[in-house]
Amino acid sequence: MSLALLTVFRKEVTETLRDRRSLMSSLVLGPVFGPLLMMGILSLSLERSVSRLDEAVPVIVAGSDNAPNLVQFLREQNLDVSLREGGADQVRKWLEQDGEQVALLLPGEFGEHFGAGEPARVLLFADGSNAKAGRRADRVRAVLAAYSGTIAALRLQARGISPTIAQAVVVDEVDLSTPSSRATLVLGILSYVILLVTLAGGMYLAIDATAGERERGSLEPLLTAPVPRSHLIYGKILAAATFMALALALVMVSLLVSIQRVPLEELGMSANLGPRVALAVFGGTLPFVAVGAALLTVIASFTRTYKEAQTWLSAVLLVPTLPIAVAGLLDVKANAVLMAVPSLSQHLLIQGLLRNEPLPGLYVAISVASTLALGALLTALAGRLYGREQILG
Repeated sequence: MSLALLTVFRKEVTETLRDRRSLMSSLVLGPVFGPLLMMGILSLSLERSVSRLDEAVPVIVAGSDNAPNLVQFLREQNLDVSLREGGADQVRKWLEQDGEQVALLLPGEFGEHFGAGEPARVLLFADGSNAKAGRRADRVRAVLAAYSGTIAALRLQARGISPTIAQAVVVDEVDLSTPSSRATLVLGILSYVILLVTLAGGMYLAIDATAGERERGSLEPLLTAPVPRSHLIYGKILAAATFMALALALVMVSLLVSIQRVPLEELGMSANLGPRVALAVFGGTLPFVAVGAALLTVIASFTRTYKEAQTWLSAVLLVPTLPIAVAGLLDVKANAVLMAVPSLSQHLLIQGLLRNEPLPGLYVAISVASTLALGALLTALAGRLYGREQILG
């Protein structure tokens, strides 16, 4: 490694460490506070989901005298029954005043039809555009279906018919998922976050080392140094890669700490993200740093100002994450071909580790080799670009 490369590397790292605002954005806001905020929101959402499982769903019942047994059944199913008197118009007014409420109207002919063994109609009122009311209506609907099934079974027994005659097929579900694999349904976005934060960790250095140098007028004196220009840009890429690797390490530590606060166990899940898995994720994602640093440097080399470079690179950050979005939509499985696609292979590696289903060593080798090869190709391209006189603008 040449002395010029190390000198440029040291210069870029020192200048970035002095820029507190860029340092805060690259290594604090994204890698540290980003995962903490995401896990905090996820924890709050799961806690609310767990609390809703035990929540006594409130339901207004009008016409309770027409079906006292049904009302008692509703109470036994952990529904907070509130009895009121009124017709359909009155029920609509109640729900207009509180859109989260759910109401049941038991018509006067309910008892007559029920006693005659005929279908007895009930009216379920809810605002379908209100998410909370929709969840409550689903709960009430499930309770009514259970009551209907119970009464139907009793009627068959009263006629000397086994209730099982109405069950032509009985389905016993066998769930083959593991707590770790179920957790990936919730934590599937982690690979996207890890790669995005890693890229953002070196973005400001890549901008400042190229477009920033050109805008300040310090790029021309730097390129006149009696050393190969490619070595100068390689030093800048190495500095950007160093900050990306540091951002990757910080985001893994932040995720490792914050995920312990997410109540996955209460929903029958477990996050397979201990120190060993976090270290494996770091190692599997580290080759992507070479691609990210070189790619951002190449793109920034075509820009003339810091603001222009910031605009372009903010959009470019989304490019390596596009394969992840496609993989999520198509639910792709790892194979030798896909493992040759950088960013997608890192996504599949991370998902496999989180599901406690590590990928074969051959797949890991393909991922590392293809990612490093692309990184080397982009680095060489950056060296060629900085060898041209047009780079000075």
